[in-house]
Amino acid sequence: MSLPVLPAMLTAYLEPWGLVPDGEPMLSPNGQLLPVRCEGLPAMLKVATEEEEKRGAALMAWWQGQGAARVLAHGGDALLLERAQGPRSLDELARHGHDEEACRIMCEVVARLHTPRAAPLPVLTDLRPWFQALHHCAGVQVQGGIFATAAATATALLAGPQDVVALHGDIHHGNILDFGPRGWLAIDPKGLVGERGVDYANLFCNPDAQTATDPARFERRLEVVAAAAGLEPQRLLQWILAWAGLSAAWHLEDGSNPDTALAVAHMAAARL
Repeated sequence: MSLPVLPAMLTAYLEPWGLVPDGEPMLSPNGQLLPVRCEGLPAMLKVATEEEEKRGAALMAWWQGQGAARVLAHGGDALLLERAQGPRSLDELARHGHDEEACRIMCEVVARLHTPRAAPLPVLTDLRPWFQALHHCAGVQVQGGIFATAAATATALLAGPQDVVALHGDIHHGNILDFGPRGWLAIDPKGLVGERGVDYANLFCNPDAQTATDPARFERRLEVVAAAAGLEPQRLLQWILAWAGLSAAWHLEDGSNPDTALAVAHMAAARL
């Protein structure tokens, strides 16, 4: 069987790091990935092409495998990670009657990520510029004013942040994986810094429209996450509103469907 032709940006790291390809390369807008073997063990080689992915790689290294996949090598634009091999999926848990368990697992992982470390933080991005897309949508007064409500809420939150930590920035069911004996661990951070409540907001927009837009499930998630994360429910609701509004704004920018994020924003606004 012939081996896949690999991009040069991936092959550049194979020999220096002693890697053997173990699957097909995967392309994403932010980089390229390749399953590999490192000293016989399954690993994932990731080469970033965007700055946020490079900051995320530095943050992965800073976490030192506590709450996140272990970094085996890090240099240039490349990151070598242990590869998830466990059979479980948070998507499947949420969709098959175990949504509360999935929420608690994500909260536990996020809490581990937010635990202080002795090492100096890597260079991270302030959270405030990320909300530009939301403020743009609020300025053009689309979607019946929910963007304006979300933008005003974001402005108030960002003006007085609480419990500032290094943030993952993209916590959802597909970014926390089953690593077998090592448990559930995060991948693919964005490398942000800001109030810790942000990292609990995005899970309310996931894993799918049916789950995220169910009003009863939204209420139960709010109770579960607030308790598990030790967050004041009103503050959590504010972050859900702000983040769901931002997510909807990004969908509009990309030409994709914002309906799920908008529904979550409306539910959060109604509860506030």
